[in-house]
Amino acid sequence: MKDITEDHLYLDYFDQNEDCIFPLHTSVSLFLLSYCDCKTFKVFLVSPGENASDAQLKDKVLPEDLDICLIRRCELPLVVQSCCLPATVEKNGTFCRAGLAVVLRHIIHKSYKSDPSKENILELLGFKNTCLKACAEVSEWTRLCEISIPLAVENCLKVSPEQHQNIPEEVLQFEKKLGEPVRVHNDDKIRRQKVQQQKTFVQKASNDASSQAERFAQNLESCPADLELRVAFSKLTVQKMPLATNREPSHIRKMKTSELPLLEHVFAEGLYFTLADVVLFPCIHYFLAFSKKYQENMLQLPLICRWYRRVQEVPGIKRAAVKCNMQFFKYAGSFSLPDEHLQSICTASDEPQEEHEDTHFIGGPRPTMKKLMENGIEAKFSPHPCPRWVLDWDSLPAAVNPGKGKMSSDRALRKQQQLNNLVALVTKLAKPGDVIVDFCSGGGHVGIVLAHLLSSCKIILVENKELSLIRAKERSSELGLNNIWFIQANMDNFKGTFNIGVALHACGVATDMVIERCNKVRAAFVISPCCYGFIQNTAKFVFPQSHQFKEVLSYKEHMVLCRFADQTAVQLPPERRQIGKHCMGLVDLDRAWSVERCNYSARVMSMEPETCSPKNNLIVGVPV
Repeated sequence: MKDITEDHLYLDYFDQNEDCIFPLHTSVSLFLLSYCDCKTFKVFLVSPGENASDAQLKDKVLPEDLDICLIRRCELPLVVQSCCLPATVEKNGTFCRAGLAVVLRHIIHKSYKSDPSKENILELLGFKNTCLKACAEVSEWTRLCEISIPLAVENCLKVSPEQHQNIPEEVLQFEKKLGEPVRVHNDDKIRRQKVQQQKTFVQKASNDASSQAERFAQNLESCPADLELRVAFSKLTVQKMPLATNREPSHIRKMKTSELPLLEHVFAEGLYFTLADVVLFPCIHYFLAFSKKYQENMLQLPLICRWYRRVQEVPGIKRAAVKCNMQFFKYAGSFSLPDEHLQSICTASDEPQEEHEDTHFIGGPRPTMKKLMENGIEAKFSPHPCPRWVLDWDSLPAAVNPGKGKMSSDRALRKQQQLNNLVALVTKLAKPGDVIVDFCSGGGHVGIVLAHLLSSCKIILVENKELSLIRAKERSSELGLNNIWFIQANMDNFKGTFNIGVALHACGVATDMVIERCNKVRAAFVISPCCYGFIQNTAKFVFPQSHQFKEVLSYKEHMVLCRFADQTAVQLPPERRQIGKHCMGLVDLDRAWSVERCNYSARVMSMEPETCSPKNNLIVGVPV
């Protein structure tokens, strides 16, 4: 077992009953710690009240082998105070990880690092270690596991048992997910083995003259999941054995993929047990227990009940449940919701839909641009306030200069030019004592330059990708910077106040999220958008955004602008690049006009020189 630094884990502590701790994010985090048998965290439960004493904790639902104490919110480290809990940070450290999915993934990595023999723990991260890696702002599945189901169950548990309740829509969405066909890596081979299994089963049954047709049909119905179960549990026990020792017959090998049977769910994400199951299990357990105790007629979730029973059989789940004093129960009966009812509830998209289909819609950018022009809307680019401002890069320390890294000289020059633009505009806005947040910071190119130049300001880097942020911290340590913090979190989990927000090439709706976050705290912003083709309606944003654009364009027409705004690569014909630049200007003009109704002065301009990046737009906003 390796000797590694102890992290401090901070969890909200609102309340607890005989079954669980609220919020459920805290119960889930403690459950994973027990599953991983992880001792590398000192756990702090954070009370919202002014008075906090360990005597308030009721040991019944706390894992028995964890170092846990209760503190007040004002006792949180400053870097953690800027974030939603759960959050982790090294003692006296400046690198914080915040948000349920980010923290849980960190617990898994930390547990494995402390004891590499625990291969089964690393398996929780799934294929290519991507389980719950996509941020909740863009991934429906991460949002369902990380936010929607825990919150829905929590609200359900808080309601008086006498009050009538429907099954939460979020739980029904999980039921529907479990009924969808499974797609996994290398599933073609498994599906061909399933054909062989089914043919063998049918042949054996047809040779049995005493078989009753009804019994045969029932057995055939249960047969398909047998292979999936064997695959799933062989993975769980880390058995590296082939599923079938004999090669399939040629007629099965020659079958088209479209003719193969689909695989069935065993666990939440398909065949394999992952972090998603560990997150959902406590939530579903508390929901089913509540329903069984008070309103058994709510248990109309056959797939969830089957999943719940399977997860109970996972050895690590059994051990974690004992440590958390979680009492399993068996539910033998389950009722089926009418298919049309489940379908009507669960197929509704989170995305707002167009009220009327636009029968006059014409694809392509030219008709859309012409339509805007006829209504007096054209791309407007303000002059750059300091086009000749440049840093003396040769005089800066190597760790500040992106050109000293592994990138080519041409790319390094373009990166320096991009930074010239953003740093010039931010330094023009900044005052001593300001807090500046570098959103979507990546490896910290912008934030580290600002921290080095503006020593009287505090710089915070917010980034979802751990490795990028670790590289930024290493560069910062090399420079000896003491005015910089690092926060690995989805943007919604950063709640700090600040004066200026900056983002270089924030992809898709990330630009709109930065603008929204700045607007909430009335901060100025300097943003270079990117990946316009990724823009789409979400639970938070509906496009177009401004009143002026909404009066003229439909959502489809706005998406045409977004798609063609990405057509600015240097290898494209000049005319096509010009159309792409014009579309970029229109999309960002819509953003600028939208934020102006929130009492901002907003301008769209181009970087200098424009050749420094195909995505060379800048949106600058200042509250008025």
